[in-house]
Amino acid sequence: MWLLFSVHGCAQSRKFEEASSLSLLENEIVRELNMARQNPKAYASLLEKWKLYYDGKLLKLPGKTPVKTKEGWKAADEAIRFLHSAPSIPPLTLSKGMSLGARDHVRDQGPSGSSQHKGRDGSQPWDRVNRYGTWEKTIGENISLGSNNPRQIVGELIIDDGVPGRGHRKNILNPDFRVAGVAFGNHSIYGTICVITFAGGYKEKD
Repeated sequence: MWLLFSVHGCAQSRKFEEASSLSLLENEIVRELNMARQNPKAYASLLEKWKLYYDGKLLKLPGKTPVKTKEGWKAADEAIRFLHSAPSIPPLTLSKGMSLGARDHVRDQGPSGSSQHKGRDGSQPWDRVNRYGTWEKTIGENISLGSNNPRQIVGELIIDDGVPGRGHRKNILNPDFRVAGVAFGNHSIYGTICVITFAGGYKEKD
């Protein structure tokens, strides 16, 4: 299950990287995101291997509970064709503050079993990242539920089964997004939750 959100604004840009603040799994998720951004054709080849795991509209990825998709292989095939024609774009730079904002949302949504972009305290993605700095230019958020495998998380977001407009894919492959924050944790209903926040730039608090 996936959710997305995006909003646009204006500000100045600056990069920041703080990979050491993330867990091993969270770092792997960022590497997957950047693999797809920098070499979309190679990532398409990775997704082509998933054809073996589709049984009609049932997706049976190794080590994961089978998922009933809305579109079946059709959505994956469309994503693969899209990746083959997509240009290489710069990698995302990790942000400590944006990751902390994403972590706040994991801790809010996970125990409650919620799956919304709006926090239980009324916060939106921009509010959460602004607790630790200031987002710049444009901002977006993806939420993935139910997987603890980096390739499955990123691959399923790129395929974006059943999502009109493929908004999660657009966030991942948006060249205007240059900075990201990632947080992963437990979810009381789906087992796991991963929040990925994107921005055009980010100024960390001192």
